[in-house]
Amino acid sequence: MTKHLTDKVTFRHGATTNNRLVQSPMLTNSGKDDGYVTQDTIDYYAARSQSAGMVIVEYTYVSHAGGPSRSWADDRLQLGLYKDDQKPGFTKLAQVLKKDGNKAILQLVHSGREANYRAKQGEKVYAPSSFDFGFLDYDVEALTDEEVRQVIKDFGAATKRAIDCGFDGVEIHGANHYLLQQFFSAWSNRRTDEWGGQTLDSRMHFILEVTREVFRVVKAYAPKDFIVGYRISPEEIHGDSVGYDYKESNQLIQKLTETFDFDYIHLLLPQYNAKPAGVDQTYAQLTQPCLPAETKLMIVGNVMSEADAQAAMADTDLVAVGRATLIDPQFGLKICEGRGDEIIREISPEQVKKSKLTPGLVNLFSDPKMEPHLPGRESIYPLHEDGSLDKSVLKNGTSAAYNLDAFKK
Repeated sequence: MTKHLTDKVTFRHGATTNNRLVQSPMLTNSGKDDGYVTQDTIDYYAARSQSAGMVIVEYTYVSHAGGPSRSWADDRLQLGLYKDDQKPGFTKLAQVLKKDGNKAILQLVHSGREANYRAKQGEKVYAPSSFDFGFLDYDVEALTDEEVRQVIKDFGAATKRAIDCGFDGVEIHGANHYLLQQFFSAWSNRRTDEWGGQTLDSRMHFILEVTREVFRVVKAYAPKDFIVGYRISPEEIHGDSVGYDYKESNQLIQKLTETFDFDYIHLLLPQYNAKPAGVDQTYAQLTQPCLPAETKLMIVGNVMSEADAQAAMADTDLVAVGRATLIDPQFGLKICEGRGDEIIREISPEQVKKSKLTPGLVNLFSDPKMEPHLPGRESIYPLHEDGSLDKSVLKNGTSAAYNLDAFKK
């Protein structure tokens, strides 16, 4: 059967999206005072209520130590939902995203060793194991067994808050080198306890327990059609150091989808048709056989036009779009109305205002060093605030939500 971007998609628990397009989760650098939603956050997402049939709100940390990461000012932070008094802002966020009948999903994360803002505040930063990572300019502590179990509970508590706030689903963030990926990686997980890196099964253990807690909360408190997804980077290769390869990630995907009734699996790719080194099939083609028929596959990776999105559909059920929706927040609407040729493809000072980019995003993408960049970026160079962008953000390749090269660190 030929798949079209405009097809409605029904998930296994009954939720239906208006098309196969998804807005990828992307850091807006719009939070403040330890992760609270701001008016900039609301305005940005309100402008994107028609960007796709489903919008995944940027990675939101579930524990105090789980973020912020990749932030450079007190009023340009990653969002957090680890306290009840943060719920009113997220409730408004869900409302503005759903106002045109599309779905709002909240991505949940613990940043682990990437919670660099905590380090700047003189607080501890945690990871599965403690050693010299080389690329970090601060020390990292290994989580104790008790702390690991608390993080698991925190994912459940954040899921309950997302339900209370009116989101249509949650996505568990197991990619971008954040804590779940850190536990799965043989390179970063050097523990010797039950959460340890000695075997593939032991490196899966933390992920499976986080997922178990999320599903426990969903089944207890969420509507029956509540959507649950999992995002994964299909490989982690640091030169000669291999955290895991696509064969191991597919084993994890198979274990997750055999054990839990996921609505979708979200592959984070550098390019939507990327292939592992020396392999003829794409990552998406290699993953499809691992999924039960009821679980959808979503891929993201440098989809910048309707033609890109349609080409990506060959290997997947859902296509996630990132930077293109930053430029034109009506990306999905225009495709669904047969006006794909009207999608605005380059950023400009005028489009910055129309698309309601947050001040944090404007400063990020107006920096000449920013990669990957927005087409037309030269026109917004004058908007850059010299010196306000933390050098560590650029050193690490950019904010992880935008980093197309998901396999580097």
